[in-house]
Amino acid sequence: MYIYNANVITMADKNYENGFILIENDKIKAVGDMSQLKDFSPSDSDIDAKGRTAYPGFVDAHTHIGAWEDGLAFEGDDGNEDTDPSTPNLRAIDMINPLDHCFEEAAQAGVTSVVCGMGSANPIGGTFLAMKTAGSKRIDKRIIKNPVAVKFALGENPKNVYKDKDTAPVPRMATAAIIREQLFKARRYLDDMIDYESSAGTDDEGDRPEYDAKCEALMPLLKHEIPAHFHAHRADDIFTAIRLAKEFDIDYVIIHATEGHLIADELLEDNARTIVGPVISERCKPELRNHTIETAGILNKAGVPMCICTDHPVVPEQYLPLSAGLAVRGGLDRNEALKAITIYPAQITGIADRVGSIEVGKDADIVIYNPTKDFTITNDKMHSDCDHTIWEGIKVKGYPEATYSRGKLVFKDGEFLGERGWGKFIKRSSSGNL
Repeated sequence: MYIYNANVITMADKNYENGFILIENDKIKAVGDMSQLKDFSPSDSDIDAKGRTAYPGFVDAHTHIGAWEDGLAFEGDDGNEDTDPSTPNLRAIDMINPLDHCFEEAAQAGVTSVVCGMGSANPIGGTFLAMKTAGSKRIDKRIIKNPVAVKFALGENPKNVYKDKDTAPVPRMATAAIIREQLFKARRYLDDMIDYESSAGTDDEGDRPEYDAKCEALMPLLKHEIPAHFHAHRADDIFTAIRLAKEFDIDYVIIHATEGHLIADELLEDNARTIVGPVISERCKPELRNHTIETAGILNKAGVPMCICTDHPVVPEQYLPLSAGLAVRGGLDRNEALKAITIYPAQITGIADRVGSIEVGKDADIVIYNPTKDFTITNDKMHSDCDHTIWEGIKVKGYPEATYSRGKLVFKDGEFLGERGWGKFIKRSSSGNL
């Protein structure tokens, strides 16, 4: 299938004002200028994108989509385990409902890939994954990479979760201590495993270390196969994350980095990578008091690697492009803002071999954007379970017309065309009787 006559923004070395994309077997087979297509005669399956812009599918580097489902209260709340502050053995793949309708909203907005995992109740939460927003009803068939990272949380969230449980952590130093203790145990476990494997089959062969699920889950981190994702808003929490990463020689990414704009020079010095967001946020808790839409732009201009996230459901997934636009208003260059929701999150999360740009060999995740289309934001057009939107009545110019995920059309002209889930949510009566 060809997408032709498009303004192709590749997020790679070269763009094409009048270009084409050839898709074969879910992958990008070729991309170039229309002049390269000699005697081209389009078939019925080809797409004429004249007057439209083709972008790579948008990538959200930090979400909890499918873990807190709209309108389901406790039954849809699967994002946190708050009975044990150290749970690196938990896996995001076991918590996500791929039939959550928020995935459809993501496709509507051109978001084709997300990095998803548990919340920030625990100092050590578990392992994140990267997945497609459209595709099979079975999450295993949507995976891009698993695991992507190990989730750690600093600051206010663990404090609030455990303060009334009569157990650590309560102060920030206790959170750091729990992380430090578990990483020490995991490092010792790894050393013992290496010694055992090196002595296997020799006269010095010892006993295999007793299996430890928590330590096993941290092996890819300690082997530099995946990074740590540190939830950290305040500057002091960011520095604690960096301190822990250096102490245990692990790769790391700072999630949120709300006060990153205050310490951009320090982050650059430490070669820190950041995932900024949610951009559309209220100062709803103390550690967000210095939140500003300028953070992404300041970090970018300072040379600190960054991308933008929604932190869905904190900000709904379909507002990822709007978040990038708001960052532009805060000083981020427009082209850099586009990179912040395409190639930059793909690079930072280790999935750039699959997504983030329109290049030969990558997944055929394409957004067809109409730059002249007028669109008025209303609640009914957002398809949300909420009865309102804070953006009600706002007029915007430009809107996605179609979204392709691995070459399959999943959204067009306001209608989701991907594979839907079965069933219908039925609310219980107000009395609570069955």
